[in-house]
Amino acid sequence: MARLADYFVLVAFGPHPRGSGEGQGHILQRFPEKDWEDNPFPQGIELFCQPSGWQLCPERSPPTFFVAVLTDINSERHYCACLTFWEPVEPTQEAVCTEATAGREEETDEGGPVRLPPAAAVPPGQLFAPKTLVLVSRLDHAEVFRNSLGLIYTIHVEGLNVGLESVVGNLLTCIIPLAGGSQRTISLGAGDRQVIQTPLTDSLPISRCSVALLFRQLGIANVLSLFCAALTEHKVLFLSRSYQRLSDACRGLLALLFPLRYSFTYVPILPAQLLEVLSTPTPFIIGVNATFQAETQELLDVIVADLDGGTVTVPECVHIPALPEPLHSQTHSVLSMVLDPELELADLAFPPPTVSTSSLKMQDKELRAVFLRLFAQLLQGYRWCLHMVRIHPEPVIRFHKAAFLGQRGLVEDDFLMKVLEGMAFAGFVSERGVPYRPTDLFDELVAHEVARMRADENHPQRVLSHVKELAEQLYKNENPYPAVAMHKVQRPGEASHLRRAPRPFPRLDEGTVQWIVDQATAKMQGAPPAVKAERRTTVPSGPPMTAILERSSGLHGNSARRLEVVRNCISYVFEGKMLEAKKLLPAVLRALKGRAARRCLAQELHLHVQQNRAVLDHQQFDFVVRMMNCCLQDCTSLDEHGIAAALLPLVTAFCRKLSPGVTQFAYSCVQEHVVWSTPQFWEAMFYGDVQTHIRALYLEPAEDRDPAQQVGEAPAEDDRSALDVASEQRRLWPTLNREKQQELVQKEESTVFSQAIHYANRMSYLLLPLDTSKSRLLRERAGLGDPESASNSLLTSSMAGSVAESYDTESGFEDAETCDVAGAVVRFINRFVDKVCTESGVTSDHLKGLHVMVPDIVQMHIETLEAVHRESKRLPPIQKPKLLRPRLLPGEECVLDGLRVYLLPDGREEGVGGSAGGPALLPAEGAVFLTTYRVIFTGMPTDPLVGEQVVVRSFPVAALTKEKRISVQNPVDQLLQDGLQLRSCTFQLLKMAFDEEVGSDSAELFRKQLHKLRYPPDVRGTFAFTLGSAHTPGQPPRATKDKGPSLRTLSRNLVKNAKKTIGRQYVTRKKYHPPSWEQRGQAPPEDQEDAISVSEELEPSTLTPSSALKPSDRMTMSSLVERACCRDYQRLGLGTLSSSLSRAKSEPFRISPVNRMYAICRSYPGLLIVPQSVQDNALQRVSRCYRQNRFPVVCWRSGRSKAVLLRSGGLHGKGVVGLFKAQNAPSPGQSQADSSSLEQEKYLQAVVSSMPRFADASGRNTLSGFSSVHMGGHVPSPRARVTTLSNPMAASASRRTAPRGKWGSVRASGRSGVLGGDVGSRLAGRDMLAPPQANGAPPDPGFLRPQRAALYIIGDKAQLKGVRPDPLQQWELVPIEVFEARQVKTSFKKLLKACVPGCPAAEPSSAFLRLLEDSEWLTQIHKLLQVSVLVVELLDSGSSVLVSLEDGWDITTQVVSLVQLLSDPFYRTLEGFRLLVEKEWLSFGHRFSHRGAHTLAGQSSGFTPVFLQFLDCVHQVHLQFPMEFEFSPFYLKFLGYHHVSRRFRTFLLDSDYERIELGLLYEEKGERRGQQACRSVWEYVDRLSKRTPVFYNYMYAPEDTEVLRPYSNVSNLKVWDFYTEEALAEGPPYDWELAQGPPEPPEEERLDGGAPQSRRRVVWPCYDGRPRAQPDAISRLLEELHRLETELGRPPERWKDTWDRVKAAQRLEGRPDGRGTPSSLLVSSVPHHRRSLGVYLQEGPVGSTLSLSLDSDQSSGSTASGSRQAARRSTSTLYSQFHTAESENRSHEGTLYKKGAFMKPWKARWFVLDKTKHQLRYYDHRVDTECKGIIDLAEVEAVAPGTPTMGAPKNVDEKAFFDVKTTRRVYNFCAQDVPSAQQWVDQIQGCLSDA
Repeated sequence: MARLADYFVLVAFGPHPRGSGEGQGHILQRFPEKDWEDNPFPQGIELFCQPSGWQLCPERSPPTFFVAVLTDINSERHYCACLTFWEPVEPTQEAVCTEATAGREEETDEGGPVRLPPAAAVPPGQLFAPKTLVLVSRLDHAEVFRNSLGLIYTIHVEGLNVGLESVVGNLLTCIIPLAGGSQRTISLGAGDRQVIQTPLTDSLPISRCSVALLFRQLGIANVLSLFCAALTEHKVLFLSRSYQRLSDACRGLLALLFPLRYSFTYVPILPAQLLEVLSTPTPFIIGVNATFQAETQELLDVIVADLDGGTVTVPECVHIPALPEPLHSQTHSVLSMVLDPELELADLAFPPPTVSTSSLKMQDKELRAVFLRLFAQLLQGYRWCLHMVRIHPEPVIRFHKAAFLGQRGLVEDDFLMKVLEGMAFAGFVSERGVPYRPTDLFDELVAHEVARMRADENHPQRVLSHVKELAEQLYKNENPYPAVAMHKVQRPGEASHLRRAPRPFPRLDEGTVQWIVDQATAKMQGAPPAVKAERRTTVPSGPPMTAILERSSGLHGNSARRLEVVRNCISYVFEGKMLEAKKLLPAVLRALKGRAARRCLAQELHLHVQQNRAVLDHQQFDFVVRMMNCCLQDCTSLDEHGIAAALLPLVTAFCRKLSPGVTQFAYSCVQEHVVWSTPQFWEAMFYGDVQTHIRALYLEPAEDRDPAQQVGEAPAEDDRSALDVASEQRRLWPTLNREKQQELVQKEESTVFSQAIHYANRMSYLLLPLDTSKSRLLRERAGLGDPESASNSLLTSSMAGSVAESYDTESGFEDAETCDVAGAVVRFINRFVDKVCTESGVTSDHLKGLHVMVPDIVQMHIETLEAVHRESKRLPPIQKPKLLRPRLLPGEECVLDGLRVYLLPDGREEGVGGSAGGPALLPAEGAVFLTTYRVIFTGMPTDPLVGEQVVVRSFPVAALTKEKRISVQNPVDQLLQDGLQLRSCTFQLLKMAFDEEVGSDSAELFRKQLHKLRYPPDVRGTFAFTLGSAHTPGQPPRATKDKGPSLRTLSRNLVKNAKKTIGRQYVTRKKYHPPSWEQRGQAPPEDQEDAISVSEELEPSTLTPSSALKPSDRMTMSSLVERACCRDYQRLGLGTLSSSLSRAKSEPFRISPVNRMYAICRSYPGLLIVPQSVQDNALQRVSRCYRQNRFPVVCWRSGRSKAVLLRSGGLHGKGVVGLFKAQNAPSPGQSQADSSSLEQEKYLQAVVSSMPRFADASGRNTLSGFSSVHMGGHVPSPRARVTTLSNPMAASASRRTAPRGKWGSVRASGRSGVLGGDVGSRLAGRDMLAPPQANGAPPDPGFLRPQRAALYIIGDKAQLKGVRPDPLQQWELVPIEVFEARQVKTSFKKLLKACVPGCPAAEPSSAFLRLLEDSEWLTQIHKLLQVSVLVVELLDSGSSVLVSLEDGWDITTQVVSLVQLLSDPFYRTLEGFRLLVEKEWLSFGHRFSHRGAHTLAGQSSGFTPVFLQFLDCVHQVHLQFPMEFEFSPFYLKFLGYHHVSRRFRTFLLDSDYERIELGLLYEEKGERRGQQACRSVWEYVDRLSKRTPVFYNYMYAPEDTEVLRPYSNVSNLKVWDFYTEEALAEGPPYDWELAQGPPEPPEEERLDGGAPQSRRRVVWPCYDGRPRAQPDAISRLLEELHRLETELGRPPERWKDTWDRVKAAQRLEGRPDGRGTPSSLLVSSVPHHRRSLGVYLQEGPVGSTLSLSLDSDQSSGSTASGSRQAARRSTSTLYSQFHTAESENRSHEGTLYKKGAFMKPWKARWFVLDKTKHQLRYYDHRVDTECKGIIDLAEVEAVAPGTPTMGAPKNVDEKAFFDVKTTRRVYNFCAQDVPSAQQWVDQIQGCLSDA
């Protein structure tokens, strides 16, 4: 029984003490005035009465009612029912706001006359103050409170003749039962009557309609996410304008959480003054009035549910885990059936006339029933995971979380994991885990209904009826008596609040009320307490749990066959059949990935243990340990499948004798697993064992007591679970006497204590390493020193915090001594002992004893281990395979000899027999070698069934990008080993585990040497320089005395001069020039003086006029002229350089030697193309405007339109240039900033004027049309002058339909109808507003003009701000947004991780695509191609283009090179591409060494593959236009590999200047000594091309005028196979000498004897290099020709000559009917509109036809069908062309007689046995080409001797007859004589055996 109300309070408005506008609540009266003993008066009620603050109100409002909830310090909830009404403020109150309230109250109480006008006429300034009646109760009877307070208000307003004191007194003395379904009628003595019903069971929450309302307001998905948020301890905030709605919503959410109880902050209505509570760090459920929504905006981690708007807002940083599937979708669908019953009938043809909808109260219970079912499904079987740790004096229960998750199959599930770790679940276990207690609906449901729920899953109607049944029970619980007598309570009349109340609410007489209360209390004390006895029962456990979703375990679905293999292997091991066991072992290790097989292993091993001990011999011991390790390696730290738990008793049972008295147990070999260092695992194991022993404790006495009963019922006795036993004991406990109780408590305590000692021993076994000097074990295990590792038990870990700081977890025990290992283990065990003993109630004396014991246990164990370690070292070592030495390049030397390692599989599927197929080549066992050039692994697969393949993986040392130490499991004995993971930018990854024989010092030495070779201090230390030279890397060679001025001397002088020149400036000026901003931001460049030197004018003496060159200069000049760029300039007609350096004035451009000393710009070549009209000395000034002094120079000219392409660095930011100039302006007057920009303008003017003039009046080509955003994107807007390009993400392919060469028809993206080709938005892929002019003015309408600019400047958006627009409108700026080099770097890193992931992904295919997209690599390629195509089109239309991006050496180079490649067919030849790279990349100073981080200096900047990105772009173009390139895709891969490999000197250093300084640029002519190693990659390519066509593209059939315009959309780009392919047989195929493996032994010499093997070869996709194993048809034919010529003794002709001759012959033979032979077909029959239609030579099997497919990208049907016919035609043509007699592979041929079919004669035929096609064919005669019949050898069953039949040839020996029996018929044959018959039989049988 309990009081209905504890306190009645009257709270009124009072002024704020600090005189602010707001008021505050004052308690006028409270009853009773003394606090109840059992329930003190709650503080802060006045805040909760008016949650939005106490304010006066200008008009009368109707009374309001709501219930607030306060929680006290004991987490008891107090319900405060508040009824508020408004009273007019008295004049005195308004006037004297500061007067004390008490005095004013006295005045009114004396009943002084209140002079107020009648109600109707409210005075104009009248204000109303709130007054609140509050009932405080611990019971939640909101309706009763509403009625009772309403009654008090009614009595006051209506002036009823009832004493308010007696009503209040009766209210406070009303006593009602708590639960049990009783009904009580109460009256407050005012002629009223109310009926109170109490719920049947107290544990079920009361929700009324709150849940249904919550769903109506927010909807299903929102409520589900709030439900998950509350369960996973997130912060939830409700907003509404109604307080009642807030408290209902909070109540509803809590009701849904049942059977879990919410244990965090719960405030359904939070007052405004307490809003800062929202920033508390703990979870909460809080309601706040919607007027304070603004204050909740900045809460970053709070989920806000707006009840009025029906939205739930989840912040970005909050992740709410969803319910596990399929529960989520099932719950969702059931909820929708409950909320919308008409949904199921909506589609019916004849819907029923009426649908019975539940009442709101009933619907509320149905919704709750759905969630009750959900919890029953989630927590099904939870009682099987409870550990009974103690039964007496109080039950102690723990929950085995890991086992629960493992058996439910939800280990990965975020939601359940969080719920089980939460406080609510901890409360659930302690409350509901108790085995003997009252039960409720949930207990019944989870125990008995689970099977029904599972059966109903797919029957919605059955689910619904179950929900309705449950709802009935819930409804019955809340309303046990349906026929309720109606309440009878007076209410105030309509609009009573508008009438003037006769007087303010009166002051009640405290004495009267107190007297009524005292009377009732006295009466109560006399009455006996009415206690309803609780019915306690044993809680049913229900069926054992099953997985929520039966997931097949993927690859390792454990079939019975796998378990059979495991059982067989174990029986072989114990029977001593070691060879058999060894064969099965790899299969067993694979099978052990599956859970069932691991369980099976544990069970089988248990069978072989007798009396806790099993002594094995060494081999058996090794096998058992390996299998155990394999089992444990996949165990997570939680061991959710109980594998480690099952093996724990076994590891202390299996042992071997090492020597007399020394025994080694299995635990010393299985320690390196994370599970052993997890405290949760040990706790769960400990509690499980304690439970077993406690159960045994109570089962034994029963058996002793009654032997007769024991015989009959022993099984029943033993079947009882620990919980059943405990329940029985709890039931008996009150009946036992005191001594018996004490005895039981003592027994239990000592049981726990003995287990603790046992576990201290077990833990020391598994935590102390065999070699205690090696502390690697502890370094690997965070668990041992990890104070945060959460405990599995649900109490907080008591000691963990205190011990945690005692040692440093960071140090990782690298240099720990033995004592440290012991100390760490002691601390770990002590912490464990503390925790479990405190939780299980071990006495403090016993606990102290344990603490003393633990160090002794550990010390004793260490001493035992020392002997074992010593003896185990004496065991004979296992034979390791011989190390295979790698093949080295000439000049490559081994730096470190092979270290034994295991190569482990990484995230790529190849090599492990993944989706690509093939054997599991990895893990492989072998060695890693470090040479001066490469890191090489060679070895063999560890799986003996794979075979003897040699596995090779290597990459150049220079390509190493990341090296990290890892700790991995050695694949052979599953022990943890140190390892290294090396990743290279050639897309290779070596993940290696060092063998245990490799000491940590050897591994460290390997790392140091690797680092030294990767980052030599100087470029001279790289392999390209040390190759073939005697001196050690790093030391410059001795200077030899030069005789005569050789070129090398000249180059040295040249550098000296340049330095002198620079030096002289310093001496003369002595002024400091601050470095430019760009350099301040970056690391200082290698040549720091360069930044300053050129900002001053050179001395006049150094800029000599060209006529007066010194002789040494002339020699320099002549050597400069020989450079590649010069040859190219002459080819393009861009100017010549005659000996006298006089030049024809008519030419618009000239070659200027101004930079021959590299004084103007160090990163430019010596000779530059500049406009004829610009003098050399002006160039000096122009160069200052540009970054790195890279001023605009011409690099290419279009042969057709004569437009030129220029390149330069970006412009200096205007501000910075201004700074420079302002500091050292030489003279007053015009500032130098202006003069230099004038020089720049003059220079651009000169460029424009040196081009052929043209103007296009139609203006279709103007570049600057914009469809601005506000014009809707379809109306062409006025044209602006500055065109913007930003983020070109999505340019479309609509422009493909354009006729070629017309710039105007290039459409803006996707809008084919828009006028004008607007570049900006086309590249941006979206419309943009025109940016303002550089000086900030808006785009000037005066600039709108129809004609096209003569020069377009493409520059960075950021840089072009400083450029003044050309006043004469001859050039136009195109600002674009480009990515920076660092973006390329990060993108490449991500690309590397995508293509060579370090570890396997869950879903390899989608993971790769997702990572690829994240890397944005293809997006960058898309941008490059897009900008390049734009420039190509501008050049093609006759406008010149200056590309001026960043410093002019990265993206500028990429764009300029691509533009030339697309525009000029010459660069698509082998020679032209070489020229292009030499000119644009090498001469124009792309910083190869800096970007490739070649030396120690570049280490910090990292690898930035700008050149690789360019090659990728070329590869994309090559794919789209395969007939336009003379070189093959392999050539691009070759360059991609070797530009980082540092094998050649070509791609070293950052500019020509640096190459001259090292004497690399001009090799001495006389220095060529015979066959020396190639130093230049080009030389190597030339040599190789003479021998093999590997760099040549057979489909090369160019069209001279072709300008290529590739598609650049990301969807058109393919991932370059350079990034993904690898061949484990030989390593990368780019070092050709190494790739040519040893020749195959000829067939006859095979060692295995017997019949010669067939020539068939298995080609594995990841092992063999496919192009080498299966060369394409033409390469195959060329090889065949070469072989035949060699056999005939003729000098073999070069492949290129043969190919050219064949092509020429083919052209002549083109037939008139259009069926051309291959080459003419390649040229003519491909549709002209886009010659990129791919003609792919498929690399088919050897000897097959050359198949040709046309890959059309037109979708129209006609073209497609046309191309199909063409393909068909061409295939037949090509077949007849190449299908000669030789290629038919006739293995054996000759004449045989064959008997015809039934009644047909014998006939002689010419038979051919074809082993390749596996056929026996016959022809009429030898030269017949038409086959008359085929016998398929696949159908042949036998070849047997035959007998002559009728009509057989005469005079032939009988033995010459033989029969071939097939599945269809028998063929009779007869040979000419016996030997040939024998030969035929042998050949046919040989062919059959091969198959």
